[in-house]
Amino acid sequence: LTITSTLVIEGSIIINNPSETKDSGQYQCFTTNMFGSILSREATLQFAYLGNFSGRTRSAVSVREGQGVVLMCSPPLHSPEIIYSWVFNEFPSFVAEDSRRFISQETGNLYISKVQPSDVGSYICLVKNTVTNARVLSPPTPLTLRTDGVMGEYEPKIEVHFPYTVTAAKGSTVKMECFALGNPVPTISWRKVNGPNPSKARLRKSQAVLEIPNVQLEDAGTYECKAENSRGRNVFRGQLQVYSMLLLLLIILIKTFFIIFRITVLPDGSLRILNSTKSDEGRYVCRGENVFGSAEIVASVFVKEPTKIDLSPKRTELTVGESIVLSCKAIHDPTLDVMFHWILNGQPIDFEKEGGHFESIRAVTSSADLMIRNILLMHAGRYGCRVQTTADSISDEAELLVRGPPGPPGIVIVEEITETTATLSWTPGADNHSPITSYNLQARSPFSLGWQTVKTVPENISGDMESAMAVELNPWVEYEFRVVATNKIGTGDPSAPSRVIRTKEAVPKTAPANVSGRSGRRHELVIAWEVRISEEFQNGESFGYIVAFRPNGTRGWKEKMVTSSDASKFIYRDESVPPLTPFEVKVGAYNNKGDGPFSPIVVICSAEGEPSAAPTDVQATGLSVSEILVAWRHSKESLGRPQGFEVGYWKDMEQEEAAEKTRTEGNESSIILTGLEGNTLYHLRVKAYNSAGYGPPSSAVRATTKKSPPSQAPSNIMWIQDGSHVSLGWEPVKPLANESDVMGYKVLFRQEGDSNSQVIETQKTSAVVLLPDVGVYIIEVRAVSEGGDGMPSSQIRVPSFSGKEVKRTVVTTTTTTTTTTTTTTVIYYLYPAHLGFPSHSGQLPAEY
Repeated sequence: LTITSTLVIEGSIIINNPSETKDSGQYQCFTTNMFGSILSREATLQFAYLGNFSGRTRSAVSVREGQGVVLMCSPPLHSPEIIYSWVFNEFPSFVAEDSRRFISQETGNLYISKVQPSDVGSYICLVKNTVTNARVLSPPTPLTLRTDGVMGEYEPKIEVHFPYTVTAAKGSTVKMECFALGNPVPTISWRKVNGPNPSKARLRKSQAVLEIPNVQLEDAGTYECKAENSRGRNVFRGQLQVYSMLLLLLIILIKTFFIIFRITVLPDGSLRILNSTKSDEGRYVCRGENVFGSAEIVASVFVKEPTKIDLSPKRTELTVGESIVLSCKAIHDPTLDVMFHWILNGQPIDFEKEGGHFESIRAVTSSADLMIRNILLMHAGRYGCRVQTTADSISDEAELLVRGPPGPPGIVIVEEITETTATLSWTPGADNHSPITSYNLQARSPFSLGWQTVKTVPENISGDMESAMAVELNPWVEYEFRVVATNKIGTGDPSAPSRVIRTKEAVPKTAPANVSGRSGRRHELVIAWEVRISEEFQNGESFGYIVAFRPNGTRGWKEKMVTSSDASKFIYRDESVPPLTPFEVKVGAYNNKGDGPFSPIVVICSAEGEPSAAPTDVQATGLSVSEILVAWRHSKESLGRPQGFEVGYWKDMEQEEAAEKTRTEGNESSIILTGLEGNTLYHLRVKAYNSAGYGPPSSAVRATTKKSPPSQAPSNIMWIQDGSHVSLGWEPVKPLANESDVMGYKVLFRQEGDSNSQVIETQKTSAVVLLPDVGVYIIEVRAVSEGGDGMPSSQIRVPSFSGKEVKRTVVTTTTTTTTTTTTTTVIYYLYPAHLGFPSHSGQLPAEY
C-alpha cells in the first residue's frame, strides 16, 4: 500500500484520518505461505453521505376514486442505508401507515391501495441517513382525483414484495415486505409453505412486513405472501436461505482456491484465462521455439466488465384492459455501446404493427422499458429482453399472464324439444386464467328483437355445468340458441348459434283481448277484438277464431268460426234482431291441436236503427257574399241516435239531385257554409245520420248570399302629414247596381317590412292616422259593405317623424280605364300649415 496514513498490524488495516477521495473503495487481504496463497473476500470502505433531491417540479398524479396508486420517492445518492417517510401537505404532518397505506423501506415509495377523497393533497418524500441523521425533502407530488367516474372493484395486485431469494446469516434479523393495491383494500397474510411459521415471527405495519429476529437454520424455507379481497387474491412466493458463518467462510475459500488455478496453458499452446479481471489486461507474448529458431506473437487483452441484466417484474398477472411497464436495465462497461431487443414468445415485437399497444421507452442509455397499454388476451406469454454490446450478449425473460372474460363456449347441441322447452348441451371454452362462474342461455326467433336471455332450469347455471334446459318457450316457433360464459373479469363472447329448431305444437293459450261491440246497420251484431293474436302465440297451424254469442239472459251459445288469423271483427246479421238488443259475447282461438281459452264474457248491443226524425226549426241566413249560416234542432224522440248531421244545398236554378253536401259530427246544431257565390239564392235541407244510415230530411229552407262588395277602390286620396299625424281624405265610393251598399271605410296602415296591419274604421271619407314609431308606413283605404270589404286603394308610403318639422299635402287621383289598368297620378300641394286641410272636393284654398 502506498497510503502513508495506513498501517497493517497483525492482519488488520488501520487508516488514520481517512479521505473520501483517496481511501474509499474495495479492499482485499492477500495471504501466502509455502503451500499457496489465499485472497479474502472484498471489504468496502464507504463514507456516509446524503445527496439532495433534484429540484425539478414533479408532475401531478391523477387517479379515480377507488383506484390504487404508487407515489415514487426516487431518492438521491446516499451511503449507507436510509430511512424513508412521507409528509402529507406540510411538515411535520407524516403519512400514517395502515392497511391502506404502506411505505416501503426497500423502494422508498408510498403505496395507497385504494384512494379516497381524503387522500387528495401534496406528498413529500423525506429520507434520513442512518449514520449522520441528515434529512432531505423531495419536491412535492400533487395527488388529484379524476372527474370521469369512480374506479370499480378489482382483485389485488401485489405491487411490492421481497426478493425471490433472501439470503441471511444465522442470528440476524430478516424483514420481508409485501403490499398490494386493490378495491376493496386487500388483506395481507403470510405463511411458511413447507412448515409452520416461526413462533418468533412478528407482523408489522398492518401485516405488510414479516420480521423474523435471530433467524436460525430451521427458519429457512419458502414463504408465501397472499393478498386477498372480495374480488380475488394474488400470491407471491420467495425462498429464505439461512447460512452459518462457517459455511459462508467455506464457500468463500472454495471460490478463492478455484481462482488461484484459473490461468492455464493448454496442450495446444493456447492460454486460457477463467473469470478474467481488470488485472488480466495487458500485452501477452506467445513464443515458440525449435531447433531452427524461435518466433513470437503479441496479443493485447482488454478486460471489460461483464454485462448484467435486470428484468422486472419477473411474473405478473394482469386483467384485460390494464397496462404495465416491463423494465430492462443493463449494467455494462461504459465504453461499450448497448442495444436492447424485445421478444414475445420467441418472436421480435414489431412496434409498428401492434396497434399502439406496445411502446419502447429509452429514458437513459442503460435501460429500456416496454410499455404495454390496454392489454389484450393475445398479449399473454413470455417476454424476453436481450441486451447486446460489442463484447457480449445477455438476455432474460419475464412471464405475463392476462386474465380476461371467458372465450366462447363450444358448439351448442339441442338434445330434446317439447312444446315449451329445449334441452341444450355445450363444451366449455377457455377460462382465460379466471374460472368460469356462470353460463347464460340466449335465444332468437323471427319475432324477437335480436338475442334475448331465456329462463332456464336450473335458474342459475354454474360454471361447472355443460347442459341446461331452456323453458317458457312458445310452441310452434323457430328458435336458435347460444351460450355465454361469465367469470369474475366479465362476460365473454357468445358461442356460435345452434341449428334452427321448431318447438312442438300446442293448443292456443292466449285469448283475444278487449272484445267489444262496433257500430253497424239495422239488424246487425258487430263483434270486434282489439288486437289479433300474432303468429308467435298461435301455437300451431290452421289458426282461427271462435265467436260465441247469445241474447242476454238466455242459456245456449251460438258459435261461428272465423278462419282468417288476421281477422279482428265478425258481423252477425238477423232481420229479427231489434235495434240495441243486448248480447253476451266471448271470443276464443283454435288451431290443429284444439280450442284455446275464451275471452271474458262482455255484453254488447246490436246496431241501433237510423235516425227516425228530421231536424226541426231549420233556419238559414246569408252572412256575406260567400257564407250562409244554417241552424237547426234535433228531436230527442228519434229512435236512432245521430252521429252527426248532413246539410245539402243547391242554387235556385239547379235540381236538388245536384246538391253539394257537408257534414257535422256529434251534437253540433249549426254550420257556416263557405265558398258560395255572391247575391245568389240557395235551397237547403238538413238530415241526421249514424252508422245505420240517414234519417228523413228536413223541409227545404232558402237563403241568399250578400251582394259582392264594391269593385271600385277609394280614389283621389289626399293626405297631409304633421309630424307623426297623417290626415287622410278621399272620394266616396259609389257601388254598382249588383254590388252591396257602402257602410263605411277601413284605413289599413303598417310599417314597411311588417305583414300585420292596424285598422281604423270610419263612416266618413276622412280619417287621422297616428304613426306610432319612426319609419316608413304603407297606408291603403277600403270600402266596407254587407258583402265584405271592397278593393283597396293604391298604397301610399308615408315617413313618420318624431317632430312637426314636415307639413305637406298629397293628392292621388285614380282612374279606371276600359282595360282595367289602374293609373295613379300623385300631386303634391305645399302650403303653410295655418291654412288647414283642403276641402274634400279637391279645391285648394283661395290663397293658392
